[in-house]
Amino acid sequence: MSSQYKLEIANVSDVGCKRPHNEDSTATNEVLGILVLADGMGGYKAGEVASAIAVTGIYTDIKSGLKNSKHKGNDKSSGLDKHSILVRDAVKRANSSIYNTAQTDEQCKGMGTTVVTAVTYNDSISIAHVGDSRLYRVRGDDFRQITKDHSLVQELIDRGLFSPEEAEKNAPKNLVTRALGIDAKVEIDVIEDKLADGDIYLLCSDGLTDMVKDEEIHLTLSKYSANLAHAANELVEIAKKYGGKDNISVILARVTD
Repeated sequence: MSSQYKLEIANVSDVGCKRPHNEDSTATNEVLGILVLADGMGGYKAGEVASAIAVTGIYTDIKSGLKNSKHKGNDKSSGLDKHSILVRDAVKRANSSIYNTAQTDEQCKGMGTTVVTAVTYNDSISIAHVGDSRLYRVRGDDFRQITKDHSLVQELIDRGLFSPEEAEKNAPKNLVTRALGIDAKVEIDVIEDKLADGDIYLLCSDGLTDMVKDEEIHLTLSKYSANLAHAANELVEIAKKYGGKDNISVILARVTD
């Protein structure tokens, strides 16, 4: 990262109240500005394998790539910053690794994982995601979801078949339309955003967002913004209070001047 901005990070992952083991994986690096979160799915323990492959591979690739000068500047063909290309390609390689493992290991057959990952640099952040794990941004009083779910619920909303409120009540949750490891190739959404002093980015698995409404997430972040570790733990505890039906992972990253 440029000396212009630094990150303060809190990272919490909890098994929740219903699951026998944690299929989420996370990794962060305050100095390099790396944030990675994955929510695995599959047979017995296969979800753990998929999310671990994703997070370990993506984190390692980004960390290695940041040391390489070719990842600075803009990519002429896509117009994206080369940091965005680095993050996108790391997710692509993770998809191939998970897919190949699922094809060769019977116990891992059918496994997959969502992922949301980001890297901060200079005055910007590059985000790549697949599935329904999310990234939000708090900027002053504004709280917004930056990523868009790859899910059946979101597809029904986009087609105008349901309002968000109707979809929440009537459509089955947890049905993703994209995930790493399911097919040999995957479509990855890439987003670029400008940083501002005091911004807080929230990366989370659906174990949080299925249990806690956006309004309460925002209220909790506002209430405990002075202490990110406390805020992250409080979000996990609220999700568990409402049932904790899935694993709950929360990464909070505050941008400081």
